[in-house]
Amino acid sequence: MFERFTRDARSAVTGATGEAQRAGAATVTEEHLLLALLAQGALDPLGVDRDAVAADLAAARRRGGMSRADEKALSDLGIDLTEIVSRIEETHGEGALSAPASGRRTGRTRFTPGAKKVLEQSLRIALGRKDRHISSLHLILSLLSRPGTPAEVLTDHGVTYAAAESGLAA
Repeated sequence: MFERFTRDARSAVTGATGEAQRAGAATVTEEHLLLALLAQGALDPLGVDRDAVAADLAAARRRGGMSRADEKALSDLGIDLTEIVSRIEETHGEGALSAPASGRRTGRTRFTPGAKKVLEQSLRIALGRKDRHISSLHLILSLLSRPGTPAEVLTDHGVTYAAAESGLAA
């Protein structure tokens, strides 16, 4: 499938691997894909503030990857996620929930099932649009089409599927 990726999409995927390695993560996640796309400037035509998006991703990481929808669902059950995070950080230190998994990496960095799904979905989107190659646009649309923190953060910054499709289409 990688041969169908354009140069910018390949750069985003390899950039995601670099993001994961810099973070000390054992695997590449959807978040790493988004960070690589940000670093590449793929969202710049939409006026996205790279630093603000990265800060919101870091805040979600600090919550253990819980989205605001997760936080609301817990709140509806009477569970205060902010209080839980505070207690964990009191005991284990600030950022304890966002600390990368320890362990030795052997060989190449692996992709999480979610990150693999983003790549697979980007192919489906490209085929659905009758595009021959997978570009950064398809990766962004794929991130937006899947539930989770990357889509939530992008949406918070005004990047919806429709906005990306119209504002980034070549």
